[in-house]
Amino acid sequence: MLPSSPPPAPDALLKPLARLLRPLIRLLIRSGVTFPVLADLLRSLYVEVAARDLLTEPKAQTDSRISLLTGVHRKEIRRLRTQQTAPDDGTPPVVTLSSQIIARWLGGSPYADEQGRALPLPRIARSTGEASFEGLVESVTRDVRPRTVLDDWIGQHIVFLDGEGRVCLDAAAFIPRPGGEEQLFYFARNLHDHIAAATENVAAAGPAPFLDRSMHYDRLRPETAAQLETTAREAAQHLLTDVNRIAQEMADADDRAMPPASGAPLRRINLGVYVYVEDDPNDEEKAQ
Repeated sequence: MLPSSPPPAPDALLKPLARLLRPLIRLLIRSGVTFPVLADLLRSLYVEVAARDLLTEPKAQTDSRISLLTGVHRKEIRRLRTQQTAPDDGTPPVVTLSSQIIARWLGGSPYADEQGRALPLPRIARSTGEASFEGLVESVTRDVRPRTVLDDWIGQHIVFLDGEGRVCLDAAAFIPRPGGEEQLFYFARNLHDHIAAATENVAAAGPAPFLDRSMHYDRLRPETAAQLETTAREAAQHLLTDVNRIAQEMADADDRAMPPASGAPLRRINLGVYVYVEDDPNDEEKAQ
């Protein structure tokens, strides 16, 4: 547990909280999630987080103590605690398999060039030691046939076959299908991790433990903003590709050094980048 300073006062949190939640509320309304449904979810989460994350001593996890912390009535707490199940934070299998194969494809030789660009791969190796799509898939899993992965990825436009019949990774492979299981998984995980990092930084007693930086400019011409967006997208892709190559090498070294069933404590890391562009709200307010 990281050392923490006194948390911000409730009044100080409400204004940034409103701004943080606004785009989520917009999505919820568009998706048909009404306020009573959200309110019930929030009530349940307040009880769950208080009991599991804040009141870590079992003897302290009483309905009265939780009610004091959350403001939720004890009768509601009893109802919610009888209905609660363990949170399902698992990764969908389709996300795990696809991301692992693509990460290895971009992770360097023999599947990527020195710039981290995925090389076109023959479906089956034509000579001993030649890199192939079949070998790529089998380096990650032998539970799924490479042909099955290929057919599925062609259908999803993750890969395509060039004029020589080689399998090529499409640039759009990094963008999951809108509204699909993969996109919603990353939507939840990436926002969770960014908020978790920012929360730890706000509560830290000393230096911020996590990197959370951004570059921002306003009052730009639309053409300038578009050019900067293109530059930022390219730079972000280079960053992710370079770090992925290093991470793949380290992960392979870990696998060789530590048996899977060793019981050693494990950690995860998530590096994310984002680019956001909109009309300058300050100019809109001045124009009114």
